[in-house]
Amino acid sequence: MKKQLLVLGLAIAFVSCKNDTKTTSENLTISKTEVEAVEKREYPASVLAVMNAHGGLEKWNTMNNICFAFDGKGGEEVHTVSLKNRKSKIETDNWTIGSDGETIWVLENEEGSYKGNAAFYNNLMFYFYSMPFVLSDDGIVYTDMPQKELEGKMYNATKISFNDGVGYSSTDDYILFSDPKTNQMSWLAYTATGASKTKSDKFSYIKYGEWQNVNGLQLPETLTWYNVENNEPKDKRNDLVFKKVTLTETIIDDSVFAKPEGAK
Repeated sequence: MKKQLLVLGLAIAFVSCKNDTKTTSENLTISKTEVEAVEKREYPASVLAVMNAHGGLEKWNTMNNICFAFDGKGGEEVHTVSLKNRKSKIETDNWTIGSDGETIWVLENEEGSYKGNAAFYNNLMFYFYSMPFVLSDDGIVYTDMPQKELEGKMYNATKISFNDGVGYSSTDDYILFSDPKTNQMSWLAYTATGASKTKSDKFSYIKYGEWQNVNGLQLPETLTWYNVENNEPKDKRNDLVFKKVTLTETIIDDSVFAKPEGAK
């Protein structure tokens, strides 16, 4: 029964990402007031410059869903996210993680097939992948920093921190590094404090080396994680290649993210 539910869930999500007929006006959960509130927020010039280099925040705000896939440790993962309310689903052959906006749930094909912290992983890859646009989220504090040299090149730097209670761990910090000539995002440094809720000065590094045009916006094609020595990126650790990327104005039906029978 669980396997049947998992296969059904995969089918629904793929249709939702690729077929604009999967939604109806009866399920519009994103209000005009919410959209206007996003558009009226003010951002530092440095952050806006990076977003403009990737297609612009105004264009991003017209989009309502994103879907992408990559080959993870357990095989292909398909990620589907409703952008305005961040309801989400991550699907593999063996397990599915979902969030209906209130509850994060896990459906396993076989008992114990998912090993990890679902609450932590739920929107983690979406956040990395949707840079720099997710840096327009509410509750963010921006701090311009001195330029920094990485692999022999100088980059502009902006520190991103969060107000208390924002996200899974508001004690995390990010540093966005961008090319001074093109304003294109080049690196991301981040801390992962998790359940400790304690600030850390130990940064991990991701290089945003290749980009792809998706519906008028520049989104990552490849992310490269680096080994770190003395809080600096030293050498490449692994690449993650993104595929089957869609980004559209379609509002996905809430039922796609609902907790299914058998999930925990």
